[in-house]
Formats: sequence, C-alpha cells, structure tokens
Amino acid sequence: MLQQIGSVPVSDGRHIAYQRSGSGPPLVLVHGTADDHTIWTPLLPALTQHFTVYAIDRRGRGGSSSTDSAAYAIEREFEDVAAVINATGEPAYLLGHSYGALCALEAAQQTRNLRRLVLYEPPFPLPPGSPISPPGTLEQMEALLKAGDREGTVLIFARDIAQLPEAEITAARSSPGWQATIAAAPTLTDEIRAVESYTFDPARFRHLTTPTLLMLGSATPPFLQAATNALAAALPNSQLTVLPDQGHLAMFTAPDLFTREVVQFLTEQRDAAVADAGQLAGRRKMPLR
Repeated sequence: MLQQIGSVPVSDGRHIAYQRSGSGPPLVLVHGTADDHTIWTPLLPALTQHFTVYAIDRRGRGGSSSTDSAAYAIEREFEDVAAVINATGEPAYLLGHSYGALCALEAAQQTRNLRRLVLYEPPFPLPPGSPISPPGTLEQMEALLKAGDREGTVLIFARDIAQLPEAEITAARSSPGWQATIAAAPTLTDEIRAVESYTFDPARFRHLTTPTLLMLGSATPPFLQAATNALAAALPNSQLTVLPDQGHLAMFTAPDLFTREVVQFLTEQRDAAVADAGQLAGRRKMPLR
C-alpha cells in the first residue's frame, strides 16, 4: 500500500502530520489518547479501497508539532482536525476514536467541508465537572512519568481510567503501535484533565446536521456508554450502532466488524440508511432523524 507523508499548518504556527493512502473521497482518521496514526493500520486495507485516507498524528506525536504542557488547550486540537479536513480540498468524511472522537465532534462544528461523521465512544463527564479518573490516579501517573516509567503510566491509564479488560490490554501491548503508545505517555495527564474540564452542552449540537454514526461497544465502561447515548440524543441527524461483546478498542478486537460498519455508513445513501435502520442482526440501531 503506497503511503505519502504530508502536513498541514495550523493556527498557532504548528503543523499536523498525516499519512495518506488509498483513492477515492477523503476520509480523515483521528486517533485517541496514547495513540498515533498507526492505531488505524489494521483497518487501512479495507478503508483504502473506498477512500483516500488521511491518518493524522495529533499534536505531540509522530511528525506533528508538540505543545508545552503548560500551554496545552483541547481547543487547538479541534482546530487541528478542522484544518486537515479543509486542506483535503473537497468535502471529506471524518472518523474519530475516543479522545479523537471528541476532537472530531468539535471540529465538525468548525468546518462546512464535511460529508459524514463517525464517532466511536467520545469521552466526556456526565454530569459536567465529574471526574473520570479515580482519586490520586493523575498524581501517580505524573510520578511515574517523572521517574521515566512511561509504560507504567500507560498501564495505569488503561486499567484505572479507560477501564480496559486485560485481554484488550494484552492485545494492545502485542500490536505494532505499542511503542508509539508508550512514546505518547507524556500527553496522557493533559488530555485526561482536558476531558474532565470539558462541558457537554446538548444545545450546542442541535444545528449539527451532518449525518453521524455513533458507535459503541456493548461491553464498554459505563461512563463512555452514558456519553455516547447523551450525544445520540443531542444530534439531530444521527444513528447509534452497538457492537456486541466489544469494548473500547473494537478496532483491535473486531477489526472486520468495525470496518464493515464504518464503510457501510460512509458509502450508503441516506434513504438506504433509513430503510435499513434496525434491520441488521446482532446490533441495536437508531435511524437517522
């Protein structure tokens, strides 16, 4: 698979790198916390048959510019994603996972260059202001980072905050992207604090009419289920798909299922989407509305 490396300048003078592959309309991929563009590697053979894929490295990873911790603001991440979408030169599709899904959601508010949107379990606290990390967890992670134990920092995040089962952690540790995950460990505490400070206001999304697929694993942690369901209720043109027996890392544990849902939604016509709502076995689907 031919991949080309490029970058897009963003508002604060930094740049966001991406790897481009495939052919067809543009599809921008936004990874989550403790990842980089390599998280999407298992899905690329299928996605690149339909789309020109732009798998970005969010700031602080890979070829993208970094941000000092003291200057970190999640709003710049929203702007970064919107800048990549606009730079594709034509209406694009957008797929985000976890923290990347939250960035993708807000980026969709900042661009008119979007065809369809797919979000897998965007994290935000409900009610707003409630913690998603157990008491003392962030301080423990910062102590490990200071001691140089990046892998230990990631494992605390995976077990205590993301609440991943050991089978998913084992799968992630054996994946080609694990070293990139360890390298991204210094970004974890900033992003966790950003999520805990994020206020979800349903009224802000009443006018976001971009057709949107929300994806959710049936075995995912309750706080992610609550956030995804709240977003499904807020978006006026959305459908919710529940992947049976999957958790927060369905692209690892069920890549074929994950990709099939994404490709079907991004390539189907609206009338077909409405007609098929609720008809696919093994998952719950709420029709576009």
